[in-house]
Amino acid sequence: MLWSLLKVLLFVAAVAGLTLGAGYLMDTGGGLQVAVAGWEFTLGPVQAVIAALLLVAVLWLVMKLVGLLVAVLRFLSGDETALTRYFDRNRERKGFEALADGVMALASGEGRLAMSKASRAERLLHRPDLTNLVSAQAAEMVGDTRKAEEVYKRLLADDRTRFVGIRGIMKQKLAEGDTATAMKLAEKAFALKPRHKEVQDILLELQAGQADWAGARATLAAKARSGYLPRDVHKRRDAVLALQEAKDILDHGKSIEAREAAIAANRKSPDLIPAAAMAARSYIADGKPKYAARVLKKAWEAQPHPDLAAAFAEIAPEESAVERLKRFKTLTSIHPEHAETRLLLAELNIAAEDFPAARRALGDLAEKQPTQRALTIMAAIERGEGSEDAVVRGWLTRALTASRGPQWVCDKCNSVQAQWGPVCHNCGGFDTLSWREAPDAGGPSPTQTEMLPLIVGTPGSAPGSVPGHAGPGEAEPVGEAVVEEAEVVAERPEEKAAN
Repeated sequence: MLWSLLKVLLFVAAVAGLTLGAGYLMDTGGGLQVAVAGWEFTLGPVQAVIAALLLVAVLWLVMKLVGLLVAVLRFLSGDETALTRYFDRNRERKGFEALADGVMALASGEGRLAMSKASRAERLLHRPDLTNLVSAQAAEMVGDTRKAEEVYKRLLADDRTRFVGIRGIMKQKLAEGDTATAMKLAEKAFALKPRHKEVQDILLELQAGQADWAGARATLAAKARSGYLPRDVHKRRDAVLALQEAKDILDHGKSIEAREAAIAANRKSPDLIPAAAMAARSYIADGKPKYAARVLKKAWEAQPHPDLAAAFAEIAPEESAVERLKRFKTLTSIHPEHAETRLLLAELNIAAEDFPAARRALGDLAEKQPTQRALTIMAAIERGEGSEDAVVRGWLTRALTASRGPQWVCDKCNSVQAQWGPVCHNCGGFDTLSWREAPDAGGPSPTQTEMLPLIVGTPGSAPGSVPGHAGPGEAEPVGEAVVEEAEVVAERPEEKAAN
């Protein structure tokens, strides 16, 4: 503030001084008289100003010449830096201009021009820490990966640019598919800058892809400490990694450690369905059925799931169908209108051979949400109640072309996986699987199964009542196979309910 005020005052004083000088010259009338060595010169006001400006220019030129002369004399006396500094100012200016032009060319997508400007800047400046960055990115832009890798390797020699070099080579190895080398480079980059978000994400994805669950948990913890993950997201993803760690321990035969790890994973994220099922089975193996039931009930409150029902059935595998129906009320009383709860209750009633109760439990799911499971259950109910084979065939035929219902679907690429895993097998996304219906691909199926209802009949119709019916003799092979499947569902419902 004071400096600004001082500059304003100096400007006002200079203007006032010039004004007074100009006024004085105008008042003299005769101009300015200069006498030198017997010579006398009379200058008018304008001529006096021009003469003053010329005098200033001559003095500036004389000072520059004197500076050059002093530099030459110091050079002749042995001081090489004096003359070098004098001539290097122009070289440095041109070098930074070339570097600026290279950066602008890089930003505008002119890779080859950027490489040329960076090369010129390097010759003038001798600053590889600056020019190599432009050269590497320009080489990548024009597709010269070999040149880019050479430049990145040169960056490794300088402590200031080592991280940039490692990161550049790491991304090249990722593009080439060399994940093993990329992971080693990501670990080195992470050691240099543990709070770098991009490096954290890449390292976490690579560690998860190569089943380094302990390393992935350490990277995830660093990501949470850096503030890039909300606390609840960190707890869930850490539970995902802990669960996979427990599965690996179980594969190596260390059942006790696996049980403890599964229970720990469930405590971190009680709504993680695979962790809840594994923790429940761990409690069952330890002879703690009440703890198992408590874990499954809490997970069911978050989201009903068939794996939870299967684990709940394992608590008492020897019980009868009626006893199982009664014990499962602790689950079926939670979210009674949920589709999974209604399907489970229908299956349990089929196992108990109470087909009217199974129909009531299923309700209108077969019409409003016609999944393969719902339609198959409906076929088993019809079979159990003694309906005609055509009715059973109709329901099972519809099941062939119906949606499979909720599955483990990747939220990133929409691919379907048969079993849950921490990493999507298709796109490599971490913790992207959710239990939902896959997007409908649409269009007819390659096997043309949409025509089966016209061949074997529809629910509630008798053979021959559908236009275009192929006749009993032609449809019988397909109908026999469908009826046999319905008989299996109706005669062995206990196994279906347990599964």
